[in-house]
Amino acid sequence: MSDEDSNVNTDLFKNIERLRGLRIEHRDLDDVISRLSMDFKVDELQMKRLKKRKLMLKDQIARLESQLIPDLNA
Repeated sequence: MSDEDSNVNTDLFKNIERLRGLRIEHRDLDDVISRLSMDFKVDELQMKRLKKRKLMLKDQIARLESQLIPDLNA
């Protein structure tokens, strides 16, 4: 295996690990938002920030997933 192949494998592994971490954080935020939505005294600003963060994570996840899919036209 060449150094280039090794670097590609390392980058792929890092991206997969990053994707895994983002999915966990997204799921955790979803749980927090669900619990907070049951509270009548919830801080609406905090809730908006959490939802915005969750949406940003979703976008990052989608971007990473599309990078991991091999280009079939190549």
